[in-house]
Amino acid sequence: MAATDARSKSDRAGAIIAAALALPGVQVHAENAPERGEVAVKYLQYQDSQPGLKRISVKAPSIYVLAPLSPQWALEGSLVSDSVSGATPRYHSAISGATPRMSDERKAGDVKVTRYFERSSVAVGVSRSHEHDYDSTAVSIDAGFSSDDNNRRWSIGLGYASDKIGSTNDAALHERKHTTEFALGVTQALSATDLVQVNATYNLGHGFYSDPYKEPDIRPRVRKQGILLARWNHHFEGLGSTLRSSYRFYRDSFGIQAHTLGAEWVQPVGATVTLTPSLRLYSQSAAYFYYDPVYDPDVGAPYPPGYFTNPPQFISPDQRLSAFGGVTLGLKLGVKLSPDWSADIKAERYEQRSDWRIGGNGSPGIDPFRATFVQLGVATKF
Repeated sequence: MAATDARSKSDRAGAIIAAALALPGVQVHAENAPERGEVAVKYLQYQDSQPGLKRISVKAPSIYVLAPLSPQWALEGSLVSDSVSGATPRYHSAISGATPRMSDERKAGDVKVTRYFERSSVAVGVSRSHEHDYDSTAVSIDAGFSSDDNNRRWSIGLGYASDKIGSTNDAALHERKHTTEFALGVTQALSATDLVQVNATYNLGHGFYSDPYKEPDIRPRVRKQGILLARWNHHFEGLGSTLRSSYRFYRDSFGIQAHTLGAEWVQPVGATVTLTPSLRLYSQSAAYFYYDPVYDPDVGAPYPPGYFTNPPQFISPDQRLSAFGGVTLGLKLGVKLSPDWSADIKAERYEQRSDWRIGGNGSPGIDPFRATFVQLGVATKF
């Protein structure tokens, strides 16, 4: 009986860990460092557009390294370089002849050290991002605690970010933004084929949130954000497939409420190939200080009627703050090249329209927005 109980406990522990590895964004570890390291190199190509105009193009190579230091310690980190070019709208979705083309390069990196205990782990991380008009430094600490049978794991995290904001249009602009993040989550194995996770996050930010490249754009200097994320993985043993599903609710003090539904179907094809089609639906309401593209006939775009006679305290024409809905379709192909090497390619197509908002009217007068993502990757274990 003792041997049977021990084997049953081991099976349950293996079930939650195996299921967690198939769930994006979830890290449920056995309470010791990984036995093998990993190096992954990826390249991302991004292009967005609106009718008749290609807008922003991004090329982003990156590298990720995971290195076990001992049975109790592990080190991981990543580096990425983003090359950005193009032009964004000066207001709403309008790009005038005066809108300059721009190019920029962002370099970012992060490192995290994790210490493993018998049924818990603690990780400390630092990240840094730099571009010519924006610098960000962040630190974080998170901890996880497993139940005796390893079928439940609690996580708690605390993060802090400090950003410096400038502008190529205004050399005198030297602003700052500070954000504190609190996170709490639980992951539960319901069965050998079902894993659920619920995460709650609260962000409190102070500082400069306005866009220095849009006119007029004046936003509150305090932003509170709440996020609730629920995930469910179900493995179909007969098919060898896994359904990954998620729902995310977002709400902030700018007045935006957003809903995101996501689903991925992980389908093995033979012993070495995996296909993963995906679908994501998004919908949000507008910020309370966003204004629709109705302009003062005497002054012209981009100023709304009454702006100069009775200017509002807060105002923005940024289409990202408007009410809209979006759909993303994706497909990922993964190939296991050998016991130690793997490669993948992923393509996604995103489209955003005002009239796709769910549960209400979208903001009028905004051109459709489209974006394409293509990512290539190769990874090896050592």
